[in-house]
Amino acid sequence: MTDILITEFMDTAAVDSLCCDFDVHYDPDLHADAADIAGRLGSARALIVRNRTRVDAGLLAQAPRLVAVGRLGVGLDNIDLEACAARGVSVHPATGANVTAVAEYVVAATLLMLRGAYRSTDRVLAGEWPRTDLIGREASGKTLGIVGFGAIGRAVAKRAAALEIRVAAFDPMLPAADPAWRTPEVRRFDDLRGLLGACDVVTLHVPLTDATRHLIGKAEIAAMKPGACIVNTARGGVLDETAMGQALRAGKLDAAALDVFEDEPLPARSRLAEVPNLYLTPHIAGLTEEANARTGELIAARIRKALASVPRR
Repeated sequence: MTDILITEFMDTAAVDSLCCDFDVHYDPDLHADAADIAGRLGSARALIVRNRTRVDAGLLAQAPRLVAVGRLGVGLDNIDLEACAARGVSVHPATGANVTAVAEYVVAATLLMLRGAYRSTDRVLAGEWPRTDLIGREASGKTLGIVGFGAIGRAVAKRAAALEIRVAAFDPMLPAADPAWRTPEVRRFDDLRGLLGACDVVTLHVPLTDATRHLIGKAEIAAMKPGACIVNTARGGVLDETAMGQALRAGKLDAAALDVFEDEPLPARSRLAEVPNLYLTPHIAGLTEEANARTGELIAARIRKALASVPRR
């Protein structure tokens, strides 16, 4: 009988640690078959997922013995928290485990977009020498706007400041008196559009909720500086991709780096296919060898503790 069901990739060492004390069924591709997941949940006391397994009331109804859900990441938009609470199922995100990975991705994307020189390999190999086409901008002295000043936003700010990038931030959920705002290198903004108009690059670090869906839409992009860049490693729905694409085609925005999308995986004939100056990655900003190890170890420990605290049903 399965104690723990793992439906998406988890660090091998963490899986092995759980196998020492529990009956574990691990299939990193199981997320693609909701019926198979439901069929295996009858005896499971814990479910471990990433972001492609939908944990909703229907799935929970198939899991009468479920005690805990572990999320190998921090976003919880694929987990119905109210349904879990109603059934007494605790939810455990891997808060903090991928902060460094995402922060480094954002800074790298910022440098990549501003410099604009790193897509020339094919042209150089073909015998071209497009030096004047590739004169980009320095990051030093530019302003990076951080929307959402939680742990990842603060880690981005620290790294950006070390590169002499000016840092501004907006977070209506963080009180003005919060110690996070005492960082002298960070300029706090009270309104989103004020921040957008002051920044050369904007990076998004907010969860996807009804309040943040299309937080950056047509009007917000219009408020951005001409030639600004945008990075989204949060959730696809936070950014209106259609409005962004129109702004890139029109030259209003200079470039965009997207790691998350409104539809994942991105469809083969996506509306983004003909958009210029896009840097796209498949939701991997938080995935490094080190982050995977930390995430797996953290979730394994939290699931182990959760199971130990609740008698078997």
